Amino acid sequence: MTGCDPFRLDGRIAFVSGAARHLGRSMAIALAEAGAHVILNGRGPAALLALKGELDAAGCSSECAPFDMGDLDRVRAFFAGRDRLDIIVNAAVTMAGAAFDVLQPEAFEVTYRTAVTGAFEAVRSALPALRAAVRAQGDAAVVNVASMYGMVAPHPSLYSEPRAVSPAHYGPAKAALLQLTRHLAAQLGPDGIRVNALVPGPFPREEVQAADPAFAARLAAGTMLGRLPTAEEIRGPLLFLASPASSFVTGAAVPVDGGWTAW
Repeated sequence: MTGCDPFRLDGRIAFVSGAARHLGRSMAIALAEAGAHVILNGRGPAALLALKGELDAAGCSSECAPFDMGDLDRVRAFFAGRDRLDIIVNAAVTMAGAAFDVLQPEAFEVTYRTAVTGAFEAVRSALPALRAAVRAQGDAAVVNVASMYGMVAPHPSLYSEPRAVSPAHYGPAKAALLQLTRHLAAQLGPDGIRVNALVPGPFPREEVQAADPAFAARLAAGTMLGRLPTAEEIRGPLLFLASPASSFVTGAAVPVDGGWTAW
């Protein structure tokens, strides 16, 4: 790699689920700007097309793949139909907020299906395509996007009202995704396929911060840096895990939380 930028992704093909939303959008842009051809996945075709238009205007390469990661038949068919995939970023999650006393069991099933089972089926169905990438480039990477609430519990006092607390079906699904990451890393290591997890901390959208500045301030105070991040601050850690820069890193969970989980 002497003389080469190990973070560059020229000639590589990357898939990003949840690509039109907040962190997924930022991650898709980062991969495209690093030179990858990015497959933009999500449930809303219009949002995906708008993002593709932005990437086209910036001279980046992308395509849209609108389908629900909870539709396992669609997931299997899509990934089995790809000849090669260098990078899979599993960022999709379907989650309807609900207070503790009214949360229904079905909510667990939907969230787990999109965030965990869909990620598993994507990787398993994509194995021939990932192996083709290893043969071509010597490397393939899966990055699962978990959450700090897969590692620690949300403190109710942070939230302005009970129904705003991170719901009880979200953290358990993200915790399962962390364990799936370790399992897949062990299973696929002999193939040269690396599997790691990003663990974002508090990344509230700008509109959330504007609507409730006191909540944003409480979140900021929970980090060791005393501030909230921008969505762009997920890009460097993602590029590290997706690129040859992390060629000897697998089975890891990388916190991007300003120290939230290190207290």
